[in-house]
Amino acid sequence: MLNPIPEVMTVPKFEGGGIISFHEKDVPVPGAGQLLLQVGANALCGSERGQFYEGSKVTPGHEGAGVVAAAGPGTTTPVGTPGAVFLMDFCGECRSCALGFTNQCLAKRADYGFNVDGGFGVYELVNENVFFPVDSDMTPTEATLLLDIMGTNGHGVRRAQLVRKDIESAVVTGAGPIGLGMLAMLKIMLGFELPVVITDVIPYRLDLAERMGGAPVNVAEESLTEGLKRHGLSEVDAGFDTSGVGSARRAALDSLSQRGVLVCIGHGQGLDLTISPDLIGPERGVIGSEYFCYNELPDNLAYLRDHKDYLLQIITHRLPVSDIQYAFELFFEGNTGKVIIEQ
Repeated sequence: MLNPIPEVMTVPKFEGGGIISFHEKDVPVPGAGQLLLQVGANALCGSERGQFYEGSKVTPGHEGAGVVAAAGPGTTTPVGTPGAVFLMDFCGECRSCALGFTNQCLAKRADYGFNVDGGFGVYELVNENVFFPVDSDMTPTEATLLLDIMGTNGHGVRRAQLVRKDIESAVVTGAGPIGLGMLAMLKIMLGFELPVVITDVIPYRLDLAERMGGAPVNVAEESLTEGLKRHGLSEVDAGFDTSGVGSARRAALDSLSQRGVLVCIGHGQGLDLTISPDLIGPERGVIGSEYFCYNELPDNLAYLRDHKDYLLQIITHRLPVSDIQYAFELFFEGNTGKVIIEQ
C-alpha cells in the first residue's frame, strides 16, 4: 500500500569504519522520464563491503524493489506498479545497448546505490528505463531475487553456453549468496539432475547449498580435486567462480574437462595461466560475466514464477531498516544466505 509522500525521509548513512547512522534527506521529485519508488525491500551484497567499511557519499542499495509512488512527465508506468530496479542506468542508444548488451553500455549514466542514491532509503528516484514491472501479487522481497541472485547468475550460465553448449556437470567456487544463486540457476536452467559441486569454507553456507541440491566441498578440509572424487566426478564441463579468490579460480580451471569453460563472476584477485596446457591443448575458455542484460529479465521472471519456493531458500534473514547495522555485521560474518532489508 502506498503511503502519502512526505517532504523528507530518514535514511541510513554509511559513515565508514563499519558504522551506519541515520540522517534526513529530502524526498526527490521525479522529473521527465523518472519514477519515484516507495522501496519495499533491498538486498545486501558483498560488493557493499567497501561502502560499509570506507563510507559512502550516497545512500547505498543496488538490489531494490518497490512500488511506483510518483511518475514524472513523459513516463508510461502507472503509479502503484510494483517492480525491481536494474542497477545500471543504460543510455539505450549506444552500440552495446542497440544489441541488447545494456550491462556494457558505452554511455552509462549511473550505478544505483554506488554513485547515486539507492534502495536502502525509503524512496528511490530512478529513470524509467531501469524499472522492471513484476506481478501484482509478488512481494518486493521476492522481486529482489530477479537481480543479483537470478540476473547475475543466469547471465553467467548464458555466457558459459557461448563456449560449451553441452554442459553436463559444473563446479561453483564460493557458496555466498551469488554462489547459491548460481547453484539455483544452473539447476533451473539446465535441469535439476545436473551435478553441481559447490565449494566454500563456511559450514552454514555449505549446508544450505546441500539442501538446495548442491554437492558441497569444504576446501578448508579437502581440495576441490578430492571433493570431486568423493562426489563421483573427476572433472566438470563448466566452472563458475563467484568468490573472486585467485586460488579458487585456479582450482576451478584445473577441474575442467576438454572444451570446458570457466566463467569469472566474482571481482577480486587474478588468475595465472599457462596458455598451451591450460587453454590451447584442451580448448578451454576463460570468460568474464558482468551483471546481466535488462532483456533477460522477462525470462527470469518466468523462472521465478515457476521456482519461487526453491529460490526463496537463498533468503535466510529479513530485517527492518532500523536493524541495518546488525544486518551488515551478520552478513559479513558469513553465517547467512541472502539478507534483505524490508521497509
